[in-house]
Amino acid sequence: MMLGRTAQNLFWLSRYVERAENMARLLEVGYRMSLTSRREGGSSEHLMSMMQAAEVDEAFAAKHKTADVDTVAHFMMFDPDNSSSVYSCLLAARTNARSVRTAITTDMWESMNGAWLEYSQIKPRDVRGAKLLGLLQWVKQRSHEFRGALLGTILRDDGFAFLQAGNFVERADNTARILDMKYYVLLPRATLVGGELDIQQWTLILRAASAHRSYRHVYHDRYKAQNIADFLILRPEMPRSLNFCAQFVQQNLDLLADFYGRKQECQEAASQLLAMVEDTSMEKIFSHGLHEFLTEFIARNNRVTDALSESYNFY
Repeated sequence: MMLGRTAQNLFWLSRYVERAENMARLLEVGYRMSLTSRREGGSSEHLMSMMQAAEVDEAFAAKHKTADVDTVAHFMMFDPDNSSSVYSCLLAARTNARSVRTAITTDMWESMNGAWLEYSQIKPRDVRGAKLLGLLQWVKQRSHEFRGALLGTILRDDGFAFLQAGNFVERADNTARILDMKYYVLLPRATLVGGELDIQQWTLILRAASAHRSYRHVYHDRYKAQNIADFLILRPEMPRSLNFCAQFVQQNLDLLADFYGRKQECQEAASQLLAMVEDTSMEKIFSHGLHEFLTEFIARNNRVTDALSESYNFY
């Protein structure tokens, strides 16, 4: 059986790489919404809602009085005191990778180490406007590069299962938070639903999940809140949907059960997470409340991590 510390490092290596990408996605949607908004409150409202979705708004407020684009971008991209900043995520990912250097492939290590070395040389004061969007794209590309190295070179053993579980637990969390940011935080007034601002925001949400073009392949009509929520929650073929992520979490935890000869609490937690998105419909979700559904999904997703840590002696 793999040592608990090694399993933990692999799990969190993958989570931190995915989180760095997800922070870039969140910042991009918050930034674009702040540029296109015509609502009262201006850009700071959208930037703060983005940080609320990432659960870093209190940490930001403790350090800064105003939420302008430059301050928020620095906090989300470069601030070492923000444990979810891209800087902190890439540093943590590299630290975890170095700790399990012999458990990952050379391609994975070179991708991770190269990304960190390049990012650590960037001067924050030079990243503004179009350069900020360029850097956000760079972060996503480097995450994809690492993921490609992982999928293309590593053995399909227990280490692979821990890496993949970390990736999809983190991705599920992010998709849920992006959806919650839009529906619950950004647009609380029912009178605006279906309006131009509503459609504009939903479009940006799809772009944040790299789902804009694929959505149009599935739904040929105009943007509708229920269709977009369905696409990002229930569609099993959409690689960032909650359903897709929950399936992969369960598959990889079941792979661990096969390797070690028995199921544990984490496999049951993953089954419950998957059942939550398989045994429902958009009509039930909207009737119960989208925010309430997403809040419960995030809580169950967190329980998977807790159960995994207990089952495989993370410490």
